[in-house]
Amino acid sequence: MAEFTMDLSEDQKQVRDWIHGFAADVIRPAAAEWDEREETPWPVIQEAAKVGIYSLDFYAQQFFDPTGLGIPMAMEELFWGDAGIALSIVGTGLAAIGVVANGTEEQIGTWIPQMYGTPDDVKVAAFCSSEPDAGSDVGSMRTRAVYDQAKDEWVLNGTKTWATNGGIANVHIVVAVVDPELGTKGHASFIVPPNTPGLSQGQKFKKHGIRASHTAEVVLEDVRIPGSCLLGGKEKLDERLARAHERARSGGGERVKNAAMATFEASRPAVGAMAVGTARAAYEVALDYAKTRTQFGRPIIDNQGVAFQLADMRTSIDAARLLVWRASWMAVAGKPFTSAEGSMSKLFASEVAKKVTAQAVQILGGNGFTREYPVERMHRDSAIYTIFEGTSEIQRLVIARTLSDMPIR
Repeated sequence: MAEFTMDLSEDQKQVRDWIHGFAADVIRPAAAEWDEREETPWPVIQEAAKVGIYSLDFYAQQFFDPTGLGIPMAMEELFWGDAGIALSIVGTGLAAIGVVANGTEEQIGTWIPQMYGTPDDVKVAAFCSSEPDAGSDVGSMRTRAVYDQAKDEWVLNGTKTWATNGGIANVHIVVAVVDPELGTKGHASFIVPPNTPGLSQGQKFKKHGIRASHTAEVVLEDVRIPGSCLLGGKEKLDERLARAHERARSGGGERVKNAAMATFEASRPAVGAMAVGTARAAYEVALDYAKTRTQFGRPIIDNQGVAFQLADMRTSIDAARLLVWRASWMAVAGKPFTSAEGSMSKLFASEVAKKVTAQAVQILGGNGFTREYPVERMHRDSAIYTIFEGTSEIQRLVIARTLSDMPIR
């Protein structure tokens, strides 16, 4: 177990600078175009694959960084470049986390490479959990998975929504209900292989921000998949369901994480790092602007009203990064989130991104309100951090329940 330190090693600095260079040279110049087009930036993803950033090996190296800082460091730099394009590059990672968190070694080795494809033929993957009537309330999930024992197949029916890469993905990871009596404990995750009949893209959403990231509904109509596509395998699922039924009969209160929550818990500090990257980008634009913009014969940063805003912006960004780094280190060190530190990092960083980008628009004034400057786009993009992978309200609920050990509603 690595000791916690805020000093990056030389290797980590080299990786950070390499990712930052890609973000500055490739992502940023393309950001405005793909935001306007509202399309998946396949050429940029392919460039990321060619240099090794969009690959299983890259994310594995960062994931297994013994300090835990590899993933948050990478996320911050990519999202410093542009949130929409960066999400198109890293969106496959959420599906991959779903497989790693719930799958067998064979499933991990078989399916994760198919999520990324090759530099000459890039692919993406989608994690499908939310539904039209089941966002924060995962207990209202209606997508069903029924086991056909005679054919050793699972049959999936339902509609998923807000799926990053939904419908265009090579591999879809779908969370579905297998035992309605158990509520959220009766959920499981399934791999839907490429070109499986019955899976189709529904509505593609036109969004306020992160427009370069494809978000759509995924419709499942009698989708049949092999029994081997149940993440973790049927024996493990049957054992888990039997324990849940026994606890229900005995009135036991042991908590059991469902498939979707296990994925989100693992990814929350990474989302916090994304928010830090967007906030930092907006702060840097505002700082440079305040130094060069002259009003009343002097740079506007000479005014306390502007300088103090910048001071608060930088302080909150650094505080958010420290919460993200703490949670990331705790996760890799095997320390439990006894105070919901993962949710804390995501909550605080998300709120910081919204506030800092709004302050950046204000410092740029009328210019900040136009698309001639990137802070307008950064402000739109930042809104997603307080919504996806658990809203700020849900993060507060998780934290409050953890601290109080009470079923706060």
